[in-house]
Formats: sequence, C-alpha cells, structure tokens
Amino acid sequence: MEAVKYRNRLRRYLRFPLYMLIIFLIGCIAVSFVDKRVAGIMTGFVALYGILCFAYYRVNLKSFKNTIIEYAIHYGTVQKELIKNFRLPYVLLDSTGRIMWMNEEFSTIVDKSKILNKSITSIFSEITREGIEHAKEDNFDIHVEYNERKYLACLQRLDVTEPLTGSPLVAEMDDTSDGLVAIILFDETDIQATKAKINDQAMVMALLYIDNYDEVFDQVENAKRSMLLALLDRKINKYFGEADAIVRRLEKDKYLIMFQKKFLSQFEDDKFSIVEDITTIKMGNDKDITVSLGIGLGSESYTQKAEYSHMAIDLALARGGCQTVVKNGQHVSYYGTHGKEVERTTRVKARVKAQALREIMETRDRIIVMGHNLSDADCLGASVGVYCAGREIGKPVNIVIDTITSSMRPVVESFTEKSEYPDDMFITSEQALNLCNDNTLIMVVDTNRPSYVECPGLLYKNKNIVVIDHHRQVEEIIENPILSYIEPYASSASEMIAEVLQYFADKININPTEADCIYAGILIDTNNFMTKTGVRTFEAAAFLRRNGAEVTRVRKMLRENMETYKARAEIVRNARVYRDAFAISECESDGTIESPTVVGAQAANELLNIVGIKASFVLTKYNDRIYISSRSIDEIDVQSIMTRLGGGGHVNIAGAQVQNRTLDEVREDLENIIDIMLEEGEIKL
Repeated sequence: MEAVKYRNRLRRYLRFPLYMLIIFLIGCIAVSFVDKRVAGIMTGFVALYGILCFAYYRVNLKSFKNTIIEYAIHYGTVQKELIKNFRLPYVLLDSTGRIMWMNEEFSTIVDKSKILNKSITSIFSEITREGIEHAKEDNFDIHVEYNERKYLACLQRLDVTEPLTGSPLVAEMDDTSDGLVAIILFDETDIQATKAKINDQAMVMALLYIDNYDEVFDQVENAKRSMLLALLDRKINKYFGEADAIVRRLEKDKYLIMFQKKFLSQFEDDKFSIVEDITTIKMGNDKDITVSLGIGLGSESYTQKAEYSHMAIDLALARGGCQTVVKNGQHVSYYGTHGKEVERTTRVKARVKAQALREIMETRDRIIVMGHNLSDADCLGASVGVYCAGREIGKPVNIVIDTITSSMRPVVESFTEKSEYPDDMFITSEQALNLCNDNTLIMVVDTNRPSYVECPGLLYKNKNIVVIDHHRQVEEIIENPILSYIEPYASSASEMIAEVLQYFADKININPTEADCIYAGILIDTNNFMTKTGVRTFEAAAFLRRNGAEVTRVRKMLRENMETYKARAEIVRNARVYRDAFAISECESDGTIESPTVVGAQAANELLNIVGIKASFVLTKYNDRIYISSRSIDEIDVQSIMTRLGGGGHVNIAGAQVQNRTLDEVREDLENIIDIMLEEGEIKL
C-alpha cells in the first residue's frame, strides 16, 4: 500500500506541466472571446511552453529514471544495513520455525554458527510450533529466557517471499515455505528484576488474635499474669522480628503485624509455626494458649489489604481458631488446621446470637428454614429447633425437604401424623420459592455453602438470610447474611440450636417429640457422644432431657432395617487399607438401599473400630455425584484432606461431594492427595 501511494504521488508530480498546459489553453480560449489578437499571441507562448516541456522531459527521462533507481538501491541498502546493525536482536524464521536470517545483535546473544538452519525452539523452548502458527494469523508476544537473561519476544508475520540477501547469515529458503515470521527480542531482565524487587517490598498486613485469652489468664495467679504476657509478647516479637516486621499490640489479646511480602514464603515454608509454638508457653496455666492469624495481601491499596486481613482473621476464628488464614485477593490458603478446634466454655455468644435472632424473626412475616440436601438427623433436628423458636413468637415456619431418606422418615412421620402440626410444616423447594417474598426470613442450618443447601434459589430470591452451622468455613460461603452464627467447635447444629433456645425466651415450650428430634441430631453427629463432645454438648443434652427427650424413644426411632445393616457390613468387609493406616471403601448404590449416603457415613464410623486404622473414607455414588464420608479419631485431620477435594467439615468428621467423576477416579484422587500430604508433612503417621 505504501508503494502504491508513493507511485501515485510521483505520477502526479511528473504530469504537473501537462496539467498547466491544459489550464493555459483554456485561458487562451477564454481570452479569444475578448481579443483574438491577444489570444493568438498567448497561444504561441503556450505552444512554445509545451514544446520546451516535452523536449526537457524527453532529454532528461533516462537520467531521471536512473536517479530514482539509484535512490531506491541506496534506500534498500540503508534499510538493510539498519536492520543488520539494529541494536535490538532481530531474526527471521520460515513457516516451520527454522532460522533463516539474523542481525548482528542477535548473533551476539547466540552462537550463529550453531543455530543457523535450526529451529528457534532449540534456543527458546517457550516458542513452540503452535506459537509460530499463531503468529501467521495474529501478532503476539511471549516471554522467553536464554543464558539467565529474560526477553520479551515479539512475533510478527512478514508479507514477503524471500529473506534479506547479501549477508553471510542467510540460509536457503524452502520452496514450500508460505511466508516469514520475524522476532524482535526486548531484554527485560532488569525490568523484571525491578518488578520483583517492588513486589517483594510490598507491605503485608496481619492480625494475630489470642483465641482463649480470658479462659487462660483467669486461671493464672495475678503474680504470674505479667510474666505469661511477657513470654507471649517475646515469642511473637522474636518470630516476626526475623522478618524485620513491625509488631504492635492493639488490645490485650490482639496484635497488628506488618512485614514485607518477600518474607511471606519463609513463613509459609514453616507452616506459620508460631501458632503451634505459642501452645508450649506455660506459666501456671493448665490450658494451652492458642492464637489465630489472619494475613491480607493481593491489592495495591493499603485499605483493601487491611480489609483482607480482617476477613482472614474472621475466617480463622469461624473455623475454630488455632490456625492461620492467608487471603491473597480472592484466593484463600489455610495453615495449621490439623489442630483441634478451641472449645469455649462461656455461652455469652450463644445468648447474644439468640437475642439478635429473636429481633430479626419478630420483624418478618414468615420463616423458611432449610439445611443441606439429603437432610440428616442433625439437619432436621436444627430445623425443628427453629420451628420451636418461630412458634414461640407466633411466626409461621416452613422446613424445606425435597427427599426424605429412610433413616429420617420415622422422624418426619412423628410430626406429620399429629394434628397439632400444620400440613405445610415440611415443604418442597418449589413450594418454598412460591411462599418466599421480600419479608420472608431464610434460615440455613447445618451448612454454610450455597451449593449444598436444599434450595439454592432461595438464597438469590431473598437477601434476608441467617446462617447457623458447626462446619468450618471454606472459600465458598453464603454471601452477606444478616446474622451468621458459625462455631466449628460445636458438636452439631442441633447443639447450637438447643443453646439458642435456652436464651430465646424465659420459658420456651418444647414438647417431647421436638426434644427427641433435636436430641437425635446431637446423638448422630457425636456418634453416641463419642466424638466432638464437650461440656456444652452435655449441657445441651441435659436441657433437652429436661424438656422430655427420651433416650430409649430416640434409639427406637433411629433403628434401621436389615438391608441397611447388611449393606453397612458389606462396606466394612470390602474395605481396603491404604498406607497401613487409611481404610477406603465404596458403597454401591444399586437401588436396594434408600439412603446410601447415610449408610456410607455409618460405615466410616465402623471402620475406625479396626486396630491400626487412623482414618476412614467411604465413597458413595448417588444422584450423579460421588459422596465421600471421612472419619478419624484424633491423629489425622480429615477436614484438610476433604478440603482438597472441594469439601470440608471438622478435624475428625468431614465430607465432600464430587461431580463428573467416577468412583475409581475419585478413589485415585483421594490416594494421590494422601500421598502428597504425607510428603509435605501435613499428615504424619
């Protein structure tokens, strides 16, 4: 296009005398109408002008052409020399990536005698055949490395059929080649080093909270409290002092820490050992001091980093404390999650949440409560507890259950067969969506993940959401609930609801059927009070017992049929031991078992009774998903294993749901995760 433009411009320049001659003739004709004598004289001069122009053009035509040719040759030579001596490395490739020509600057980077006629990939492995094909269609850039130097390679298609000639660095071009690709290299080693330095010097903000400050210091003598606090300060300052960090105490149990980002990898390599080191401090305290650490980065704004650190520490506390959470933008990492959740003996938080919940419920026309899909005893027990609270203040409550499993059918029938309960106490997801309006309260119990709830559509139809759960939080959470009560140290959601009911009213009315249902939720999730039980668990059970819960009646209600019992025994019999410590089995959902996921969870509990088994995993395929139930006693953190499979839970009880995978593939993924965690030291046998 440029050549055509210059050719047209030159043609107009050469034809200019002809254009002027035409103008003069027109002028002569015009003058002839006024004075023919003057017009004749003008015509003579115009004829002379034309003859002179023609003669000059004919005489100098050859010289003019030679001048243009000489200029073109000179211009091409200059252009070739400019490219040859270009200060930027420049190389030409054929369509296959073979090096055809390079300038002097490129030859100083590589050994020209060894690479000519070879593929560019032999020098820069990052430039592939696919990348060269892509450059033929659209120019693009790629980062490459060579001899410890970093370059930005700009690939560009050239519309020529022959490479530059006249240079000893030219290779013969293949006749089948369909074009050339030019590469210009920009050395960005210093730029990248500067960027890395700036990135390393970026500020990281952290918040360190002492989880159980009051519980520990209340049991220490006054004379030793200052010494204990001094030891605590010294250990924190020494650990972060190695990273040249600024450590400032904000309150008696809160610290603000700031350090450079380059030290973050150092802390990550030792898994933030400060969290475990602090538990070794003893100065008359029987309880271990536990701390939580929230770290925020991933933004250029200091305000945003501070917000990330607050979100991280809130997440660490919501997961039970005694761990570190790093929030890097939208990515969240967890460290030190293999410890036991910190149990709180005080019930102040439960009282505050109960009062806040009552105020919220009183301002709504209707309450719709739902748990996770395939509701279990704990989910149903917590839902019934919310029903009792709603009845206390005269608000209608609906419980969303789409699928009633065989294990839950006796519990549900204990309500539906009695006339004192409304027909719409239990509703489906479709009915719930029809009932929901702007003044409806949505309560989610026994889960905090939006993808696990019985009716996800309710979360998007209404923003008045309350979450009550006992599972550790992960990255996927229900956004912006108006009230969130998540306590991972609690044994079950039913235990949490039982505590809330005690403070919901001075004398709340709970009949024996409702107390049995809530009690059953605690019983199942604690495996008959053998796992994750604390003082408050038994206090909640005692409260339900005072309200009419009967252990014998609950046991009869939770009995199972012979087919289910045989299926559980078959799962245990077919279990395989992996790495001499992990029992892995599969539950075949062939239609004979109505609630295979429940059977799988029960079998996982049974497998822990085998000598040498430290953790058990049961995989169940049901409704196009693979459900994983995992259990351990005290040595293995199964929650961290399930997190890598997209699930969650507690240290000793956890699970996951996997889609678009087969049983064999999920089993292989599980074994690979165990191997990786053993190598990384996350699991110790």
